[in-house]
Amino acid sequence: MVAMKEGGKIFPSGVAADSYKKAVDSAIMKLSSLEANHVDVESGVEIHDSPKMPIDLAIDFILHDFEMAVSVEKVLSIVYQPQAVFRIRPVNRCSATIAGHKEPVLSVAFSPDGRHLASALEISVFVCGILILKHCLHVEGHKQWITAISWEPVHLNAPCRRFVSASEDQDARIWDVSLRKCVICLTGHKGGITCVKWGGDGLQRLYHQSRETSQGKLIRELKGHGNRVNSMTLSTDYVLRTGAFDHTGKIYSSREEMKKVALERYNKMKGNGPERLVSGSDDSTLFLWEPAISEHHRTHMTGHQKTVNHVYFSPDGQWVASASFDGWSADSRLLLSGSEDSTLKVWDIRTRKLKQDLPGHADVVYTIDWSPDGDKVASGGKDGALKLWMG
Repeated sequence: MVAMKEGGKIFPSGVAADSYKKAVDSAIMKLSSLEANHVDVESGVEIHDSPKMPIDLAIDFILHDFEMAVSVEKVLSIVYQPQAVFRIRPVNRCSATIAGHKEPVLSVAFSPDGRHLASALEISVFVCGILILKHCLHVEGHKQWITAISWEPVHLNAPCRRFVSASEDQDARIWDVSLRKCVICLTGHKGGITCVKWGGDGLQRLYHQSRETSQGKLIRELKGHGNRVNSMTLSTDYVLRTGAFDHTGKIYSSREEMKKVALERYNKMKGNGPERLVSGSDDSTLFLWEPAISEHHRTHMTGHQKTVNHVYFSPDGQWVASASFDGWSADSRLLLSGSEDSTLKVWDIRTRKLKQDLPGHADVVYTIDWSPDGDKVASGGKDGALKLWMG
């Protein structure tokens, strides 16, 4: 039975009100019976021609009490968020080690369809075919270490054939896999570029270390951090990375259908507002931006005591993870982290506990990426090993 306390009295609530009403009706009938037989309510002694006022008052009090119980009944609003209708299994074993790297692997990124994996070394980018587990493309052009890779969203260009790489040489280069060469070189930074994201809001936007460009031209510069920007994440990251492809593995019959589905997923995820961007910095803070609307940050988030190396929106856009190098599962239930201790760790967001410990690298793990279908994880590190993990 649920009850609420109002003004020092206990009143029934919800289902209990029905039982209370029955008790009230029973009490009224008993009082009416005593009154009809001219019996004193307290002593039970028969009396003559007593005024009805005390009984009427008792009945009125009971009715008033019942009305108060009903009138003060409250509704409890429960706030909830729908979870994914599918569940990703945590990876628990290394399924393959892709040979060919002789230098530390600094960044990895699956293509939206999950068929290719781009990996960055010092000044080179390798593209590997996942089905054959062999490198099908090797491009060079940067003069210093490559720090980040991001594929072009499918709803802007299907099938996906271009990706952008960022480097410490202060340039961001766009590569065409089919042409096997760099098609655009973006310059203008006065320092090394630490991160890059290919956005999907309106024009073909690139976000690299708090600068926004379109068609090779600078649109907006976002300023606010007191030190180097290490990482950025978009609220639409997951749908930009996966496009029309998800855990179902659906095959599309045409380029137009693929592009249409990718655009529908993007618009649904973005909603009525613009893309949101979160940046993490050496100044130990995170900033929330809406670059399409303003060059000023919306929120300044604090709490870290040291450098923020990595930030990442969950696929459902409800959470932001900030720590070392990490990545979300497609269902937003698991978080994967890579560390200096040479391991990958899978964390359960609901229980906030470690779910799987994955040793295998011989040195620091620099980068990880979960495949669009959620079946595989790619990791790279200082040992020069590019590894695939499966559940």
